[in-house]
Amino acid sequence: MPLNKKARNESDVFKELEDLCQSPGYIHAIAYFCFRDNTIRYADEVKPEDVLQQFSMERLVRTEISTLIGLACKKDIDETLPSPDLMQEYVSRTDALLQELHQSMMPPMQEVFDPTKIGGDNFNPFTSGALLRESIFYGGESAYHFQYRDLAKDKYRKDNAWLIENKGYSLEQAISTISSIQALQNDKINDVFVSLIDKNPDEWTVFEAYTLSLGEIVEKSELDAEIVKNIIESFVSPIGQSDFKSLDDFNPINAYPIIKLQEDKYLLFQNYSLVEAFYETPFFWFNSDASYKNIAMRHRGEFTEEFSSGRLKRVFGEKRVFQNVDIVDDKNNKAGEIDVLVVFANRAIVLQAKSKKLTIAARKGNDLSLKDDFKKAVQDAYDQALSCSNYLNDSNYKLFDEQANEIAINREFKEIYPFCVVSDHYPALSFQARQFLEQKPTDVIKPAFVMDVFFLDVITEMLKSPLHFLSYVNRRTLYGDKILSTHELTILSYHLKQNLWMDGEYTMMQLGDDICADLDLAMLARRDGIPGSETPDGILTKYEGTHFDKLIKDIETRDHPATIDFGFMLLTLSGDTIEMINDGISKLVELGKKDGKHHDLTLGISEGRTGLTIHCNDNSDAEAAKRLERHCELRKYDQKANQWFGVCIGARSQRLRFGVNRDFKWQQSDEMDEMTKDLPRPQSLKGKKKVNFETVTRKSKKIGRNEKCPCGSGRKYKKCCLS
Repeated sequence: MPLNKKARNESDVFKELEDLCQSPGYIHAIAYFCFRDNTIRYADEVKPEDVLQQFSMERLVRTEISTLIGLACKKDIDETLPSPDLMQEYVSRTDALLQELHQSMMPPMQEVFDPTKIGGDNFNPFTSGALLRESIFYGGESAYHFQYRDLAKDKYRKDNAWLIENKGYSLEQAISTISSIQALQNDKINDVFVSLIDKNPDEWTVFEAYTLSLGEIVEKSELDAEIVKNIIESFVSPIGQSDFKSLDDFNPINAYPIIKLQEDKYLLFQNYSLVEAFYETPFFWFNSDASYKNIAMRHRGEFTEEFSSGRLKRVFGEKRVFQNVDIVDDKNNKAGEIDVLVVFANRAIVLQAKSKKLTIAARKGNDLSLKDDFKKAVQDAYDQALSCSNYLNDSNYKLFDEQANEIAINREFKEIYPFCVVSDHYPALSFQARQFLEQKPTDVIKPAFVMDVFFLDVITEMLKSPLHFLSYVNRRTLYGDKILSTHELTILSYHLKQNLWMDGEYTMMQLGDDICADLDLAMLARRDGIPGSETPDGILTKYEGTHFDKLIKDIETRDHPATIDFGFMLLTLSGDTIEMINDGISKLVELGKKDGKHHDLTLGISEGRTGLTIHCNDNSDAEAAKRLERHCELRKYDQKANQWFGVCIGARSQRLRFGVNRDFKWQQSDEMDEMTKDLPRPQSLKGKKKVNFETVTRKSKKIGRNEKCPCGSGRKYKKCCLS
């Protein structure tokens, strides 16, 4: 039946879609959509282009397929196989109706851009609940399927006894069964697809790939049949539910994704829905147990804090991460509590965790419910993080760890990053944070980084180096509203490939979801064992093993503020500049080996802002440091820069010895003018990857004890560097 040309309202389209989903044999069309849109097809090894098919605009998203399944389950399932022509009609009508449904969700533009409100100080059409409904329903998935499966183990570890007593199975048994279902379903999809070759087109269907028998699952999992059945039945969807009447209503298939066809025979269309239900649904079981729900709620909060702490320790190590930090004033009164504190040199992360879900009313687009949910999930976390960050830089307040031991750390932080972390999938989290979060950043306290536990898991997996991690956090929070993306994974994937950077001339960057293909593949390879690259080609692979890479690693082991700032600067450099530094250090070492003398390289990194001097020698630390510090002061002045970095590389070891950082506003000085008048120009970076030492090589002569020191101090050599 053709669609009406006149635009229809959402409820009319939804009703027609419901009637279609309950047509005889429509269940085979759903199987086709699952195979078409949820399956990655590849040969021997998965390539990024294989993953890209998941980002096709023609593909149905999981929430759309779940809607089709939920509507089909409002009546008994009819397994009759449709004819090829009828099957094609089902598919075409479904695609058309879902497209029309998507359009009908969007409010009229005259309502969004109300002429009477445009120009007002607080006008922001994107905070409208009616407009946010679309991003909530169609927003990208915030978690990978294996994250739901694996993180559930941590989330419900403390609830294992309740599961055994009330459900008849342990957490480990549930994970084993769910993993077996996934493996079994993957095998079936491959087998069914191959079997179509020998079948008449009238018999073509992939429906059997999504059916599972109790015996098959028992054999795969090697668990007792009764235990497996208990697990499966925990997630069986009720047939005949009549409350699912609109896109915003509770769809039982999301919480209970398994359909029971007959005794010991089941149907599961989306394995993703099963692992998500395993992560989300037990909360409702616990909540219905009056004697246990408060215990479960406490466990839920502890999970978010403990998980966040554990993942940050991956990056920063045990000694730099503190959990449940109490902040106490001079009268011994508790002023605040930090869920997780990370300290690295003169940088800190203040993480506050929350476990608030998005309510049904908010999903329906209720403005007040949306804002109330957001306040409880994110705004409250930010307000706490901001308050604690202010205390952190005030030495009048003391910090105590979980064992009531005072934490003795540097309290003069250059940058503090508030993190707001939620424990569950919160639809359109980045978009809502952009619209609703009220912030008060300062020069020290940076804008908030809002995320869920799934993104924290990914970023700590991919950026395991403190410098790489903090450098990304710095730029991500700095650019804030300048980057448009449906979720954080896309931005991280772009960074891993291209090094996230925005010149001052750009005011906005929009990233498409397909950029995420490389990151998706890397995570699938790392966590689910599929054959593919575990690291996207880019910043983590290009300079591995080079002098640049060694510098980054050496800086991290020193954990010193001066060299940390230098490390952040290094990670913002272009590829050409990095190549020039690698080439320059190689030549410095080579020259040092030939003549055993001191050699240096100076680069003007950013005109009027930053520069770099690299010294290469094996002089004593005192002599080398004195020379480098003075050299940097002269170079900084000569280039009228506000900041200048200097590092000393060992000629024999070829590793970083120490670094200095001169960071203050440039001021003219007659004395410095005289001292710098004969300094050679720094190496130019424009269009170059190699260093030309011939242009700066000067004929050297022996320095007399009473002559002026060559470091430029103005003092006699015997009273300066010689001593």
